[in-house]
Amino acid sequence: MRVIGIDLGERRIGVAISDTSGVIATPHSLLEVPKSGTALGVLEEKLPALVKSFQADVLVIGLPVSLSGQLGPAAQQAQAICEKLSEILAIPVMTHDERLTTAIAAQALKETTLSDKKRRSKIDKVAAAVMLQSWLDCQS
Repeated sequence: MRVIGIDLGERRIGVAISDTSGVIATPHSLLEVPKSGTALGVLEEKLPALVKSFQADVLVIGLPVSLSGQLGPAAQQAQAICEKLSEILAIPVMTHDERLTTAIAAQALKETTLSDKKRRSKIDKVAAAVMLQSWLDCQS
């Protein structure tokens, strides 16, 4: 089972991919959201080709739940994006709690020898991999 994980952001969208057995998540790419565009617009344009090229079976979108467990505006937007993508993709689209994934990704990248600029450019796709790995772990 191949799974694509998405870490939504206003300016950047992190993408992670699982291995074909659905056990290990790996950071894949970063999708830039143009100033005049939306995350949904970028995903509607780019995801069908990604799903096809990786023969993905599932798409998992990070749900930014607050630490108190509340669903704020960002979480509601992620749910709306999930619903829209469910209409255009031929695979299941679901959400998964992404609490603290960016902090975990930032800490992991801090332990590398990468410059601050390179760390910033990788954090969203690493956060997507952290979220996707959490989802994969919950499935087993």
